[in-house]
Amino acid sequence: MLKVLIAEDMAVVREGLVSVLDREPGIEVVAQVSRGDEVCAAALATRPDVAVLDVSMPGRDGITAARQLTGLLPSCRVLVLTVLDRPGHLRAAREAGASGYLLKSATAGQVVAAIRTVAAGGRVYDAGLLAEERDAGISPLTPREAEILRLAARGASAAETAAELFLSVRTVRNHLSLATGKLHARTLVDAVRIGERHGWI
Repeated sequence: MLKVLIAEDMAVVREGLVSVLDREPGIEVVAQVSRGDEVCAAALATRPDVAVLDVSMPGRDGITAARQLTGLLPSCRVLVLTVLDRPGHLRAAREAGASGYLLKSATAGQVVAAIRTVAAGGRVYDAGLLAEERDAGISPLTPREAEILRLAARGASAAETAAELFLSVRTVRNHLSLATGKLHARTLVDAVRIGERHGWI
């Protein structure tokens, strides 16, 4: 019997997934949680073969939960099921040890097939996101440019960033200008969007 844990904060999605899996021969849902910080305890208590995790959950995001889970219980494979269609999230999930990454637009049949595939040691990633991640390649930003752009994404002004990083305001503005150019962005807002989408900031 293939044992599955489901972590999803939206009750209707979680209950729907449980209903689908309960009808599948050879699959048993052994735990379901609505918070990311409940994943590891539930997994250690029930020893699932596969954990299906959403990314956006209260308490702890699914990617952090995946990293912790694969460290604590290496025998449990992780399938991320999310609405976040950004190659940066796919990259982060893979680096955290997830064996699969599907969007919630997938059919019930695709999700079931993915669960069986990762349980058997395979990998299943959304094809479009995987291609986009490969096309994006390595970040053109230096670590400092990425750090400053990340602070800008959080709403920090040039003065606030300068104070936090012990730089001059002029240096911060120069880094932001360079980052915007390297990302071929028209504006700082575009640079943030591009950097976040590709997981570079």
